[in-house]
Amino acid sequence: MRRLFGSVRSRATLGATLVVVVALVMTGTAVLQALRSNLTAEAGTEAERKARSVASELAARTPYEELSGLDGEAGPVQIVDEDGNLVKAAAGLRWITGTVTDEVTPRPSPSPSASAAPSPSAREDDDDDDDDDDEDENENEDEADETEDADDDAPSLAPGETSRQATYGSGAATIGDDTADYRFAAVDVRTHERGLLTVYAGAPLAAEHSAVRTALTVMLIGFPLLAALVAGMTWVLTGRALRPVAAIREEMAAITASEDLTRRVPEPATHDEVARLARTTNETLAALETSVERQRSFVADASHELRSPIASLRTQLEVAAAHPELLDLDGAVQDTVRLQHLAADLLLLARLDAGERPVEGRVDLAALAREEAAGRTGVTVDAETAEVAGSRGQLGRVLGNLLDNGRRHARETVSVTVRREGDWAVLGVADDGDGVPEADRERIFQRFVRLDDARSRDDGGAGLGLAIARDVAARHGGTLTAGAAPAGGALFELRLPLA
Repeated sequence: MRRLFGSVRSRATLGATLVVVVALVMTGTAVLQALRSNLTAEAGTEAERKARSVASELAARTPYEELSGLDGEAGPVQIVDEDGNLVKAAAGLRWITGTVTDEVTPRPSPSPSASAAPSPSAREDDDDDDDDDDEDENENEDEADETEDADDDAPSLAPGETSRQATYGSGAATIGDDTADYRFAAVDVRTHERGLLTVYAGAPLAAEHSAVRTALTVMLIGFPLLAALVAGMTWVLTGRALRPVAAIREEMAAITASEDLTRRVPEPATHDEVARLARTTNETLAALETSVERQRSFVADASHELRSPIASLRTQLEVAAAHPELLDLDGAVQDTVRLQHLAADLLLLARLDAGERPVEGRVDLAALAREEAAGRTGVTVDAETAEVAGSRGQLGRVLGNLLDNGRRHARETVSVTVRREGDWAVLGVADDGDGVPEADRERIFQRFVRLDDARSRDDGGAGLGLAIARDVAARHGGTLTAGAAPAGGALFELRLPLA
């Protein structure tokens, strides 16, 4: 399992699939909720329409037996009085929940038609009865008013008026042998004879249930298929996108196995991150190849430079062993000193290549120039105070190498200047020699490069002085360049940031 999900391709596929699954589940839930809400609202509107139809007939004093919504075909209907007692119910209603009462059989009560149309003989009775009836009606109205005042939620309706707002609820009912879920709407109506009545009418929720089930079935089938499709497409597309990466990895493994730094990884023709990775990898390989070649050249040149003084010293010692009187002591000492200087230069270059940082300190280039120029013939100094941060020993080595190089090529004099230019300290070493050709002004800073190869090695250096000077300048955050001196010779300028 760890190996399966250890690849970018597997993790990308898993991540994309999980995101899609979560999005689908959230979207499906929202869709089902919206569908259920809309269909329930439609059922509630239908139920309210039925309830208002019955309430309107009651407000118009229609007898219960003549109400059009109680035939059972329009669904469950209940008419309830203020006390919650069932007054009338739809024909065939056998069971109901979700309304104020679960009664399905009305309690015995006088017919509204009898109250609404009394017989002529009744009207011809004693007039005193009319007075009693009036008193009873006044008492009933007073009781109704008291009931309305006691119940803050009861609507204040005039006789023959229905409430504007309907209340809704959900439940179930059985009409005949059919049991179903319904959305109920309750509408209040103030009648002339029975006071405040509430009509409950239901609209079936079968369409809502059917639509929700259908949508849920489609989602349960379609969502897994869609998630599988997304996973497959992500797997394929990720594989195609990572194919160049696999080619780069294989080529890098081959380069590592063969140690052939001349090889390069394939660069795709695209302009995406993978193409930039390939180009950067090739640039790294090129830099590594250059570094290795430089190291090999350095070792070869160092071996060649070391061979001459060692061979010369060995020859002198062998001659001295056979013929002591022929020992050239001065030559042996000179070869030993040259060998010591060369070993010191090689050791310093090795430390610089290893990334050794200079020891932090403050160095006055003017004082350093006067110190290095002391004891050297033909060297003049014109310097102003300029302090830089770095190693006094390494900067002194740079100035000493520049002065040695200038003395070897100067006809008579070497001049040293130190000045300040903005945030930089500039140290210049100029000679009055033949100068450096413009085409060779960069090449002379390469290791073991000498423009005067015909000159005797005893008079010249090994070609490491300028290379060491430039490396030290770079480690101090500065630069070392070669140019033409005003007197016609060479001018070397060392630029370092002021402390």
